[in-house]
Amino acid sequence: MPDFAALIPARRASTRLPDKPLADIAGLPMVVHVARRAQQSGASRVAVATDDAQIAAVCAAHGVEAILTDSRHASGTDRIAEAAAQLALPDTALVVNVQGDEPLIDPTLIRACAERLANDPQADIATAAHPIFDAADVFNPNVVKVVLDARQHALFFSRAPIPWRRDAFAPMSAAAGSSALPPESSPSGDPQAGLPFWRHVGIYAYRMHALQRFHRLPPCPLELAEALEQLRALWHGWHIAVLKVQTPPAPGVDTPEDLARVRRLIQNAA
Repeated sequence: MPDFAALIPARRASTRLPDKPLADIAGLPMVVHVARRAQQSGASRVAVATDDAQIAAVCAAHGVEAILTDSRHASGTDRIAEAAAQLALPDTALVVNVQGDEPLIDPTLIRACAERLANDPQADIATAAHPIFDAADVFNPNVVKVVLDARQHALFFSRAPIPWRRDAFAPMSAAAGSSALPPESSPSGDPQAGLPFWRHVGIYAYRMHALQRFHRLPPCPLELAEALEQLRALWHGWHIAVLKVQTPPAPGVDTPEDLARVRRLIQNAA
């Protein structure tokens, strides 16, 4: 297993769910749940990167390392880049960005993402994707799709339905109103069975030198059009290795309804 650090960006200024990292779930703040999952991944260093003194204090009270960062960061990637620099991680270090609103994240996914990057010398970044079976997800712009090459590197990420089969316009358009994909569009291990759809999973592993370069790059037109930060890397010719997982990850928390659902899941699992 490679040596890697897991860094968790956390901020309180969420428009849909204020104070989200501090939300109580089964007696623990959400950010602590995430950190404990990250600790189970085998990471050699786990830390929360935050601009908020209260989040840092809550982490410290639960034995979780916290690093105070600048409040002006535009993204979680910028925040963990500063935190990684404060930790003085070497250029060869692997850093996994674990989203702070995923208290049910599977520790093995964190480790596997780090391993995917460690095992691919050509890759600058690694991420993950799982098959899409529901037609509604294909046409949902909130579900980000990714297309892969023969090396399982990302060719493109989009909110649009990609890839799009030339001769499948009619069946795919009809499927937009149903819950099932046409058979020729379903994920399969058979390369002759058609092109599958893959949903991007928002976890990233970076080589330290790539992380420090990435957050200094200016946004690119494709990134701004799709509102997808990872397109900046592809625009500049970087390689993003994709870990294929067969099952969707556990739900994250963006809204009060999401929080209630995760609370029920954790309570039922206790």
